[in-house]
Amino acid sequence: MNIRFYNARILTMKDENIIEGELWTDNDRISYIGPSVDSNDKDFEREIDCKGNLLMPGLKNAHTHSAMTFSRSLADEYCLNDWLFKAIFPREEKLTPEHVYWFSKLAYADYLAGGITSCFDMYFHKDENAKAAVETGFRHVFCGAANDFGGFDELEDYYNRLNSYDPLVSFYLGFHAEYTTCEDNLKRMSELAHKYSAPVFTHISETAAEVEGCKERYGVTPAVILDKLGIFDFGGGGFHCVWFTDEDREIFKNRGLWSVFNACSNLKLASGITPVYKFIEKDMKIAIGTDGAGSNNALSMFREMYLSTVLSNVETNNAAAVDPFTILKAGTTGGALCMGLNDSDVLDAGKKADIIMLDMHKPSMQPENNIIRNIIYSADNSVVKMTMIDGKILYEDGNYTTLDINEVIRECNKFKEDLA
Repeated sequence: MNIRFYNARILTMKDENIIEGELWTDNDRISYIGPSVDSNDKDFEREIDCKGNLLMPGLKNAHTHSAMTFSRSLADEYCLNDWLFKAIFPREEKLTPEHVYWFSKLAYADYLAGGITSCFDMYFHKDENAKAAVETGFRHVFCGAANDFGGFDELEDYYNRLNSYDPLVSFYLGFHAEYTTCEDNLKRMSELAHKYSAPVFTHISETAAEVEGCKERYGVTPAVILDKLGIFDFGGGGFHCVWFTDEDREIFKNRGLWSVFNACSNLKLASGITPVYKFIEKDMKIAIGTDGAGSNNALSMFREMYLSTVLSNVETNNAAAVDPFTILKAGTTGGALCMGLNDSDVLDAGKKADIIMLDMHKPSMQPENNIIRNIIYSADNSVVKMTMIDGKILYEDGNYTTLDINEVIRECNKFKEDLA
């Protein structure tokens, strides 16, 4: 669909400058960004008056478990280990492909309403998940979730099939975590990475107990043992990175690995606070994710970006410890590059039309002393006026174009009983 957005303010994320003018799309791509020009010779299917609202790249949720919407507010009294083994793993054994299909669609509704245009997702029943993504029009990047309970036998098949399934879908190698994966399976992971020269992602150093357990098994931290086994020889990264040592950060810096922060989940599960400022000081590759709805419980990138900023301020006793634009970049450009979405990282002619519009007339966005700081410190999902993926508007003014939200909610509440 060819759409003209005019009377817009545009934050491309190439820098902090905000352009006043127009943005045009040509099917799935951006065809023009710049000042208002004569467009009479263009055949637009729709022309949208932005009325001074802000266009920017969609937010990129760089770590989540989408179908875990089934577990929202289900086991809020547990810390991570008990939460997993007492509440989550037993219920996940009951999950069917149909469950994953519908609970993923519920997550997509949440993502779209919050300006999220892609997710980096680690979960089960990936075929039904891929079907749900394509039907919704959502850009879904899978991450392998193999561990000692299963998944290694299917990992290579998923890698080959889902990377050619649909342009909206892609797949990265990955495993759950060091503490759920024995050394033999870690070596299998390394062999697969070397076979395909492929990056690998995993949960890493989420809790202090996880790190201590790894030291008891191997004498070193998770980052060190995974690096020694060659798992990161072709890149990749880790989710959480809460209890990293200076040596761990040095490994990630030298390897060019991605550190993905999940502040809300870490706080809710009492896992700890990631010292984001230390990663920024070393100029490391950083991105931001929500984690799943069971451990968050919201799927709001605005809340994640806010906490990623202010928690560093508290830890350093410095209200300027982290630059808001750096965090916004981690939530947009960083997430895109982490997921391999190199044509969705910024707004520019020729790039993918994965765009959101923020309502600058909301009280929380006024006055406009600094728009970028307003986004980080005061915005929430209510400011998202429109979400476009691949040149298609999927959410606008509270309405979905590819989801029957009432049907999704009805099905999810029905299936909730299956997992009681």
